[in-house]
Amino acid sequence: MTDIPAPLPPRPARRRRLPRLATLRAIAALILREMATTYGRSPGGYAWAVLEPVAGIALLTVVFSMSFHAPALGASFAMFYATGMLPFILFTDITGKLAQALNYSKQLLAYPRVTFVDAILARFVLNLMTQLMVGYIVLGGIMLVFETRVQPDGLTIARAYGLAALLALGVGTLNSYLTVRLPIWQRIWSIAMRPLFLLSCVFFLFDGIPQPFRDWLWYNPLIHLVGLMRRGFYASYDAPYVSEVYLLTVGLGTLVTGLLLLRRDHKMLLEL
Repeated sequence: MTDIPAPLPPRPARRRRLPRLATLRAIAALILREMATTYGRSPGGYAWAVLEPVAGIALLTVVFSMSFHAPALGASFAMFYATGMLPFILFTDITGKLAQALNYSKQLLAYPRVTFVDAILARFVLNLMTQLMVGYIVLGGIMLVFETRVQPDGLTIARAYGLAALLALGVGTLNSYLTVRLPIWQRIWSIAMRPLFLLSCVFFLFDGIPQPFRDWLWYNPLIHLVGLMRRGFYASYDAPYVSEVYLLTVGLGTLVTGLLLLRRDHKMLLEL
């Protein structure tokens, strides 16, 4: 009587990749793709993404510091200008890049593993890291070269950067929908951003604006970001007009609105 061979043990079932891991892999791949396509073709590569805004801010700082010797706060106009310019550049740069996130990755969004959230987060993470490095280099360089007499408060500065990132993410997400849904929106946004540089208190203090213009400009969230950033560097500047709740409301409100619109119409947007 022949022995019946024992049945082979069942093969272990393959573990499905966790959705979070797949999302992280997609975001990392999109970041590497953007770095290769955007910065990989020029000499110096990604370094120019940091050095270009650093050089621009440094040049403007030198020019304006020669014209304005007495800043409204502190002893260094370079520091006063940088604390206003850096949050403004972070907001404008990230919102501009996120507005084109869907157009840039439209072909990849046809694959089920890549979602519109991946495309937005990839651009957001890459450009936020760039702006953080720009801020570190500019502010650190100014404190080394000039006599600033500032007392940085790390917690307040971190809150300012965090709220600036949230606001840029929210407005940029909403813009990514409007840019594809309404092609004319890009021109409208570009025109609206031009006077915003002068209306965000980069060169002056909000406290010195006369009424009733001060009450009108209070609704500009960039004024709150600039005021919070300067509060973090100048111990004597309280900036009582700053409302972090208002920044959270605007940032989260635009973010939720943009995500809901994209979730509803993202398939239709891919066909436009």
